[in-house]
Amino acid sequence: MRLTPTAARLFDAFGGFQIIDAHEHLPPEKERIRRKVDATFLFGHYTRIDLWTSGMSQEEFKFVFDTSGPLDKRWRTLKPYLEHIRFGSYARPAFIAAQELFGFEDINDRTYRPLSEAMQAHNTTGIYDRILRERCNVRVALTQCGKTDLGTDLLLPIMWLWDYTDVRKWKDVEARAKHLGLKADDLRDPEDYVELMRAGIRRWKAQGAVGLKMITAPYEKRARAEVAKAWKKLRAGSIEGDTATCLRDYLGHTALDIAGEEQLTVAVHAGMWGDFRTLDPKFMISVVQQHPETRFDLYHMGMPWVRETGVIVKNFANVWGNLCWSHIISPSMTRSALDEWIDLVPMNKIIAWGGDYNMPVEKVYGHLKVAKENIALVLARRVDDSLMTFAQAVDLARQWFYDNPKTAYRLKM
Repeated sequence: MRLTPTAARLFDAFGGFQIIDAHEHLPPEKERIRRKVDATFLFGHYTRIDLWTSGMSQEEFKFVFDTSGPLDKRWRTLKPYLEHIRFGSYARPAFIAAQELFGFEDINDRTYRPLSEAMQAHNTTGIYDRILRERCNVRVALTQCGKTDLGTDLLLPIMWLWDYTDVRKWKDVEARAKHLGLKADDLRDPEDYVELMRAGIRRWKAQGAVGLKMITAPYEKRARAEVAKAWKKLRAGSIEGDTATCLRDYLGHTALDIAGEEQLTVAVHAGMWGDFRTLDPKFMISVVQQHPETRFDLYHMGMPWVRETGVIVKNFANVWGNLCWSHIISPSMTRSALDEWIDLVPMNKIIAWGGDYNMPVEKVYGHLKVAKENIALVLARRVDDSLMTFAQAVDLARQWFYDNPKTAYRLKM
């Protein structure tokens, strides 16, 4: 991307920052390096959505991304769909990684095979350090992979709250109780299960978790009798429908209180994904009001509800706004929204970036470059319009990339 002169200077200044990667799904490195990787690997994860909606069938998708199959045939299947999506922002980090990590100007018929060889040769112990620490200057990455045993201080776990709050089968309660050395038969009422949940959350924290993850939804306050009735049905075997929602709402609100007591920040998926109407960030307004002692990190700018999300972050002291994923959903929407957020939101409430990838750690590097470009362009216009000095713009970006996520998650660094 061509930057304005001021944006280019800011982008260069950002290169000296230590960065907190405020949202990933990266697994332990040993799981990544067991995978066979090649050029097609760069177009999995979020890029798969664009491939599907451009016309790729599920059968084609499975064939392309099964790296045990012949690369040449898989590349020929991918190629026509790649031409449909190559200019989209989901795909751009893959091309940046190919160029800046491996030295290939494009991913095409001529380069896919040598790129694949270079990627596989690089897929060895230390790949996270080489990409995240050395190339991205990431101090820590907050990751959600369902595990706390991550094998490195580079990754800090955020655990999925619904592991305890989404309870539909009694056998799942039995499994959770066994995992904690408890007996499910002793869980006679919802309050007993709350103590199990409390023990599980405390164990996660003791194992290094710095936060919990939830999904925005209209969590209601439920009557005690209604919750007790739902629990009785669950003990009989399973629940569904509004009965399951009733118990989820009760356990969800209770878990958020526990998070506040344990000083664990709650990350909230809002906006983009599937039928995004069910993921409206405005559902969180009543939730954050009911839990003023709990910190919330509202993800993805709530896209496409970026203005509403900005107002939520502005109005509630216990809510931060996180630009993770946003930069590659739509760079232009992110820039426009960030420009408005500077008008709306206290500067200590904005978190600049999270890569939001699982296996393809190479694309974290590309996503970070896009994020730095976006932030440089937004701040440069403010500098050029004499609304802030160049030094103030650099300080703001440093705050967003490092200080704010450190504060929001109470990181000891």
